[in-house]
Amino acid sequence: MEKIPMTKSGHTAVEVELKLLKTVERPNIIAAIAEAREHGDLSENAEYHSAREKHSFIEGRVKLLEGILSLATVIDPATLKGPIKFGATITLVDEDTDDEKTWQIVGEHEANIEGGMLNIKSPIARALIGKDEGDTVEVRTPGGTKSYEVLKVEYI
Repeated sequence: MEKIPMTKSGHTAVEVELKLLKTVERPNIIAAIAEAREHGDLSENAEYHSAREKHSFIEGRVKLLEGILSLATVIDPATLKGPIKFGATITLVDEDTDDEKTWQIVGEHEANIEGGMLNIKSPIARALIGKDEGDTVEVRTPGGTKSYEVLKVEYI
């Protein structure tokens, strides 16, 4: 299986979610299932079916998170330097609108575009890999081709 690159904060977030699911959510839903069973006929018991569905979701999420952690490779961006690669925090300017954007390139399981975390597998991140400050990058998007200039590359 392919290793999954993650920042330390992304790895910690997955660990925290997994712990919450195992120690809080799982026991709560098991108790809810037991309580719903006490109400009698399970074939018409909406609470029981809802609790079973939520339990199934929690168990699936636990397995997914455990799989992610087993394949994770934690990379500390502060130890890196040079052209853009995983972990880089990049400041770009849109050459058409002069809008500045700052993103950090992170693993796909910690990506959040609104939070400034750019998935390493996204088209813009793939276009940025290997570039350096002052370079121009053209990215094909659903809305057309966008052109960006790399203003700053940091590893923090």
